[in-house]
Amino acid sequence: MATIEECRAALDRLAESLAGAKGELRDAAAPDRSLSCHITDLDVTFSGHLVGGHIQDVERRAGTPERRAEIALTMSGDDLVALVDGRLNFAKAWAAGRVRVQASLRDVLRLRSLL
Repeated sequence: MATIEECRAALDRLAESLAGAKGELRDAAAPDRSLSCHITDLDVTFSGHLVGGHIQDVERRAGTPERRAEIALTMSGDDLVALVDGRLNFAKAWAAGRVRVQASLRDVLRLRSLL
């Protein structure tokens, strides 16, 4: 089971790849959106803002998100780490219910291109 620190590090790696994205990927990462990621096995939520390809103002809170973000992800810590490391395919994990996403269809498609 991934630790809180490993999950936070995975989010930092995701932020780095968003910041370094080029072309179409950069366009996918560009919108300004609130973002949350609830880690089910740790019962912790990371929330922040996706701004210009960067995840900013990341906060960690126990439990589920207090309010719904524009892009809300729910998954286990292991799945978060595997997604960011490229060992888990986002579309397959989403279809299998391992990753839950609450977002507009456009944001889901953008997220799919990033992960």
